Amino acid sequence: MCHLPALRNSSETTETSGGRASRPPDGPEARPPVQNVSLVLQPSLTLALTLAFTLLQLLPGSATAAAPDGSLAQGLVNPGHEDKPAWFKESFLDIREDVAEAAAAGRRVMLYFYQDGCPYCAKLLREGFGDQAIADQTRGAFDVLALNLWGDREVTGFDGVQTTEKGFAAGLRVQFTPTLLLLDERGSEVLRIDGYFPPHRLRIALDYVAQRREQQGQSFQAFYLAADPQAAAGKLHAEGGFLTAPLRLARAGIGRPLVVFFEQPVCAACDELHQDILRRLPVAWSLTGLDAAVVNAWSGEPVQTPDGRELPLKDWSTELGIEYTPSLVFFDAQGLEVFRTAGFLKAFHIHGALDYVATGAYLRQPHFQRYLEARRTALEARGFEVDLMD
Repeated sequence: MCHLPALRNSSETTETSGGRASRPPDGPEARPPVQNVSLVLQPSLTLALTLAFTLLQLLPGSATAAAPDGSLAQGLVNPGHEDKPAWFKESFLDIREDVAEAAAAGRRVMLYFYQDGCPYCAKLLREGFGDQAIADQTRGAFDVLALNLWGDREVTGFDGVQTTEKGFAAGLRVQFTPTLLLLDERGSEVLRIDGYFPPHRLRIALDYVAQRREQQGQSFQAFYLAADPQAAAGKLHAEGGFLTAPLRLARAGIGRPLVVFFEQPVCAACDELHQDILRRLPVAWSLTGLDAAVVNAWSGEPVQTPDGRELPLKDWSTELGIEYTPSLVFFDAQGLEVFRTAGFLKAFHIHGALDYVATGAYLRQPHFQRYLEARRTALEARGFEVDLMD
């Protein structure tokens, strides 16, 4: 699947906040060997098929077998491939050199992680970078490097060690696509956006990093709240069956996993989450497998955290690196964080995240993308249509 976002500032360790599993992702599973099937054809039919196949190879975008090394033949693309903007940087993927070159030109580096067939990647490219104002803003302030989450191109990382695109992504704990990592002049992460940001939010994120607001000591949350009028006023959503204040979230003796919805008053994405997605019966059933609580991420109200500490909610949010609402943070029965999602998520992804933790699937499959893809494939095999954008 592909997916939607979360944010982290440079002060946190480099890890995904839009999707974080208990272990780093593994590489793509090996494909099963192709069965060797022999066909006996009449000469005329053989000739016709040969001519048809030859013509097919000449058509633009036609599918064909992979090259001997597993890559596609020159000029061909994977199903679901989306062309990147021409102004994305063509790079040898030595990230240290890219950072230095950008800094010398007064720009910063943006790492864009994608995968073919990802609808939110297509949405970002079309509605985000396809917006002229955003494209001009990005081109002026950033060198953008596109990296395939499952790719095999050689990458030289920040430590000078050579790896592959998928190895580099795994080391950065990239779990969702699209994921944007916005770096400073030293290659440190200023902001991470795990998933899709609609254009008006993307502009705010780009402004924050391009204006180097972190150097002025301003958090992204403060910058975002000042820029987004939706965050001015409102009330927090309440859900029947959820834990209520005063929140005692310690897991000792409870024996159930926990999901905490970090939200804020008057949050359009929070409204959609509660008024639509959580009202759907399959999602409601999945929620019965976890304890759940909704909190105002920036409130001064006290909370007992899953590990038993007493903190103001805003301090806990800061400690966890919550930068965007809604953020769903999952804890196991021992009170340890095992996964999180954040950003503009739709029903399939929210439902999948709930089941991923409630069933313990994260222990067997450490990569959420793999889990969602297997889930989608199984549903479609049984005749169910899966709409990732619903």
